[in-house]
Amino acid sequence: MQGALDPANGETIPRVVLAAAERYGDASALEDGDLRLGFRELAEEGLRAARAFIAAGLEPGDRVGVWAPNIGEWVIAAIGLQAAGGVLVTLNTRFKGPEAGYVMRKSGAKLLFTMTEFLGFDYVQAIQSQELLELERVVTFRGQAEGAQPWEAFLAEGESVPEEEARARAEAVGPEDLSDLIFTSGTTGSPKAVMTAHRQNVRVFATWSEVVGLREGDRYLIANPFFHSFGYKAGWLAAIMRGATIVPHAVFDAAAVLERVAKERISMLPGPPTLYQSFLSHPGLADYDLSTLRLAVTGAAAIPVELIHRMRDELGFETIITGYGLTETCGTVSMCRYDDDPETIATTSGRAIPDVEVRCIDPDGTEVARGEPGEVIVRGYNVMRGYFDDEEETRKTIDADGWLHTGDIAVMDQRGYLRITDRIKDMFINGGFNVYPAEVENLLYGSGKFAQVAVIGVPHERAGEVGMAFVVPAPGEEVTPEGVIGWCRENMANYKVPRRVEIVSEFPMTPSGKVQKFALRERVGAR
Repeated sequence: MQGALDPANGETIPRVVLAAAERYGDASALEDGDLRLGFRELAEEGLRAARAFIAAGLEPGDRVGVWAPNIGEWVIAAIGLQAAGGVLVTLNTRFKGPEAGYVMRKSGAKLLFTMTEFLGFDYVQAIQSQELLELERVVTFRGQAEGAQPWEAFLAEGESVPEEEARARAEAVGPEDLSDLIFTSGTTGSPKAVMTAHRQNVRVFATWSEVVGLREGDRYLIANPFFHSFGYKAGWLAAIMRGATIVPHAVFDAAAVLERVAKERISMLPGPPTLYQSFLSHPGLADYDLSTLRLAVTGAAAIPVELIHRMRDELGFETIITGYGLTETCGTVSMCRYDDDPETIATTSGRAIPDVEVRCIDPDGTEVARGEPGEVIVRGYNVMRGYFDDEEETRKTIDADGWLHTGDIAVMDQRGYLRITDRIKDMFINGGFNVYPAEVENLLYGSGKFAQVAVIGVPHERAGEVGMAFVVPAPGEEVTPEGVIGWCRENMANYKVPRRVEIVSEFPMTPSGKVQKFALRERVGAR
C-alpha cells in the first residue's frame, strides 16, 4: 500500500500496530485455530481490549500479568493493555504457584490473564493459593473458573468506553514509557524484573527483523514462548512490523511442528539448535514437505558447523542467522548477517547491531586484546532502564559510564564478531586452567557422534573441579563413557577432557530451549 506508514518506524508498540493496520490491511496477521485476523482486524481487537482495560480501571503505568502459553488471545491482550498505557508483565508457563506469586507481588500487577488449565496444571487455582494484596482481578483466556472472569466477559465490559478514548490513550503512550517487565531466569538468586521502554524495543526489533530478512507475507511459526523476549519481541512484535503472519505454537513437539510446517506452509521458523537437531534426527523427516522453509534464526547454545550445512541441505533454509542477546538488552546485542559463511554463523554470534557498543574486558575492567576471552559489556539504546524496584542490583549491572556487564565470556575477533564461550558462573577451573564448557561442547559436537551435549564442572579432590559430560547419542551411534573420554583425549587439551560421562536420552530444558545445567548439577549433587 503506497504511502502507508512504515510500522518499523513507530516509536511505541501501539503505533506499530496501528501503522501495520494501515500498511498491510486485510493481509493475514494472526492465525490460531479458528481465530483468523487480518492486520486491520488485529488493531481493532487490540483497541477493543484497550477499552476493556480502561473500563477495568487500568491507569497508565499500571502493571498487568499474562500467564499463558502461545495463543492468539495473549497477543491481543498485550496489544490492548499497552495501548491503554499499561506495562506488560510476562510469567513463565512452567511456573508453579509460589513462583508466579513472587512475580505478581514484585511487579505489583493489578490484573492477571491466564488459563483455567494447561498441560494438566490449574493456573487459576495456583494463583489463588497466593497472598496477592494488589491483585484486583483474574481473567481466563479459555475456560471458566470460580473467582475468575472469562475473557469475553472482560471484553464486553469495554463496550461502555468509547473507541475514541482508547485511541487517545494509545496516542498518549510515550516512546520512553515502560512497555514491559520481563523477569530474569533467577539462576543467581531471586528473579529480577527488567524494565524496557517502547522506543528501544521498537528500534531493536526494526533492526533485528531487517537483518534477518523477515518480510511481508512470511508465515512465522512462533514456538519460542511469548513470555520470553524471543517469542514476544523477535516473535509477534517483529511479525507485525514486517507484515508476516503470526502462527502461535503452544507446546514443542518435533513431529507436531514438522506437521504444521508442511500443512500451514511455514517460511520463518526460529528456535534453539536443539529444535533443528530434533528435526534432523526425526525418523519420518522425509515424509514432510518442508519446501516453504526459508528463514531460521538460532543461538543460545553451541552449534556444530555441520548443523548449519544440514539445515541448508536437508531442511531447505535459504537464510540462517545466529545472534546473541539477553533480557537486559531488549533481547539483542549482536547478530550474524545473511551473507556470512557457515563457519561464522555456527561459531560466532555475529557483530554488534548498529549504534550499539560491545567490548570484552578483564576482571579489572580493561579491554582485552582481540582473540582473548573477556566479559562482554554493552552500551547503547538497547540497554534496559534498570531492574524494577531494585536500584542496588541495577548499579551492580550497569556501571557509571552506562556499560551493562553481562556476565557472559566471549572472544571478539578482528572483525568484531563475538564467540560466546560461557557464562562466568559456568566456567570452572581444573588444576589452574580455565575451562569453558561451551568450548568443550562444540568440540564434542564436531565428532558427529552426538545429538546433544552438555558439560558442567563437578568437584574433584585434587584438581578442584573437573568436567562431566552428559551426551545424547546421534541416531545410529553407539557410544560408551570410555569411548567418549578416549575421543576427547585425542581431540582436546588434557585439562578440557571430561573425567566423567553420562549417556542420557534427553536433557532438562527451559521453555526457550536451553539446557538447564543447574538441574544437571543438582542431579550430580544428589548422588
